[in-house]
Amino acid sequence: MVNKLGATVIFMLLQSTGPAVLAQSVTDCRGRIVFDSDRRQIPPVYRTPDLYLMASDGSRERQLTFSKPGEFSRTPSVSPDGQRIVFHGRRELDGEGLYVVTCADGHVTRVTATGTSPGPAWAPDGRQIAFSTGVGAARAISIVDVDTMTVRKLEGLPSDSSAPSWSPDGNHIAFVSKGAVTWEIFVVELGSAHVQQLTRTTDARISSQGPAWSPDGSKIAFDRAQDGNFDVYIMNPDGTGIVQLTHDEDVDARPAWSPDGRSIVFHSARGRPRSASTDDLRFPDIYVMAADGSNVRRLTSNPYFNGHPKWGP
Repeated sequence: MVNKLGATVIFMLLQSTGPAVLAQSVTDCRGRIVFDSDRRQIPPVYRTPDLYLMASDGSRERQLTFSKPGEFSRTPSVSPDGQRIVFHGRRELDGEGLYVVTCADGHVTRVTATGTSPGPAWAPDGRQIAFSTGVGAARAISIVDVDTMTVRKLEGLPSDSSAPSWSPDGNHIAFVSKGAVTWEIFVVELGSAHVQQLTRTTDARISSQGPAWSPDGSKIAFDRAQDGNFDVYIMNPDGTGIVQLTHDEDVDARPAWSPDGRSIVFHSARGRPRSASTDDLRFPDIYVMAADGSNVRRLTSNPYFNGHPKWGP
């Protein structure tokens, strides 16, 4: 069935929140891993999620954003040229929305108005960003033009759609929405607005989330939860050939590909102390593995949240 792709156009102004100060000099984000972490404490007890950069081996960590109390920076996505990062954040003067930070000088600008959800995704052409807005059944995916700030909503998608991920050719977006009984992964062809469901389960204890297209377009990585425990999987773009890559008893989630497609970075709660009062998802570290699930290596190690990694081009 082919759905009609409608467009809702909203004009928004790009508003600057002023420059941030980088801990070290950064020229671009190419080849680096960006992630969010709440390790920085603002006295007396407040911790704020901010963006950090590191080399692919976990060395040379650099803090990129410096949020104030009540602000946050999380769920980053790197531009195709490696010069900028879009993220979901909140700033004291501009509120909650999508923001872009430059890797060279840490300058932050607002892209959209309030109300956006975590998990924006930069298009391969570098001129568009997909993101989700709203909550519950009203949650939907939109695309903003980075130059004109024009936003169009993707019509014809299932209700409660989020977590967009572009195909490398820019013709499709994979996303998450509610299937018959649980969260499933879908894909929409942007030219025709044809929607295809990729994962299917009749077990409400199983859900599939966090799709991430491989650089060559041949695979989609995602995380699947069963009875509350997440593992990383890959599948073909048509939903066939599902292979489980991680088999840990703790959370393995939010996979992202290296530029050459040979490695996958993800966050994991493996090795963290268990607590009856603590959700393991709160305190993951960043790990990397080969694209076949072998050679798992830990990149961060601290007692705070380190998650939502993305790999620069």
